[in-house]
Amino acid sequence: MLVIATFENSTFIELAISALEQRGIPKNKIFAAPLDKRKEPRQLFDTIHRADGFSLFDAAAILGTCLMLLGSIYGYVLKWGPIIWGIIGAVTGIILGLIVKLLLVKKRKKSSNRISSEIVVMIRCDLHQKELVENILWDNYALGMTCINK
Repeated sequence: MLVIATFENSTFIELAISALEQRGIPKNKIFAAPLDKRKEPRQLFDTIHRADGFSLFDAAAILGTCLMLLGSIYGYVLKWGPIIWGIIGAVTGIILGLIVKLLLVKKRKKSSNRISSEIVVMIRCDLHQKELVENILWDNYALGMTCINK
């Protein structure tokens, strides 16, 4: 049985490994390896071949449409008329939508930099030790876990 778990880089990994060793799992059956963080920054614009599901232009389109509609409605009572106010509303909405989305991307980038890279821990154990190993890993704040029968 192979138990694989991921942890944030913290002292809980050491606590989990030492608890496993105290419960009878030898050192040569435990393997821990850190994952490297991405070096290059994420791209803002999607391409045909690569899309991350985070659209930069959806808020701009929605705000542009809403403000264009409001500008053309209230343009009937304003001086320049509905067409000019509709264009002004559309341009203002697109610019506001882009600014909001860029601020959200910037905030997400800052929060993702705070998360330290994960560490993968693999433990080879017997079938009767599986529940013990899982409990120790979950008690030491594992992010995720899977078991593979071998």
